[in-house]
Amino acid sequence: MNSVICMLRGVNVGGHNKIKMTELRDLCLSLNLEEARTFIQSGNVVFRTMNCNRNVLSKCIGDGIEKQFGFRPDVVLRTADEMRSVIKQNPFASRKDVEPNKLLIWFLAAEPAAEARAKVLAMPPVPEELHINKSELYIYFPNGMARPRLSLPAIGRTLKVPGTGRNWNSVLKMMAMAEELEV
Repeated sequence: MNSVICMLRGVNVGGHNKIKMTELRDLCLSLNLEEARTFIQSGNVVFRTMNCNRNVLSKCIGDGIEKQFGFRPDVVLRTADEMRSVIKQNPFASRKDVEPNKLLIWFLAAEPAAEARAKVLAMPPVPEELHINKSELYIYFPNGMARPRLSLPAIGRTLKVPGTGRNWNSVLKMMAMAEELEV
């Protein structure tokens, strides 16, 4: 059985696309996703499943949310092994000046095209710092995320791949939850 981390985009933001986390957990359980556990109100759920097909699983969760809640968020999935790799490959890991709450990992639903990656890397991110690794963007916001110079919507339009962001603290917490399910 695989431990899977599911991250929904745009849930419970600004009073839109509301889902109570207990209802999200119950929905996942009704979809035969075992031991579903939610984390904070932004649409994170960790569960176990035999289904290894990311596209089928993402569609199943998206369909369930749409049927029950009347909207369809982007559904981004990572297995526990993939999340371990995301953590291990953090290009900021050795830097003492990087504050975890200012480091955002933008998880993409798929790997973007090489041309789109090049365009994003050519964006002037100063003072932000940006690295792309396959289907994750690591973005450090030294001045915080409230008023960045680097535009996340512009990055999304350029990459043409759905995605959602989580700060480093949330990534570590979701990884810990997934590891608890692996025992």
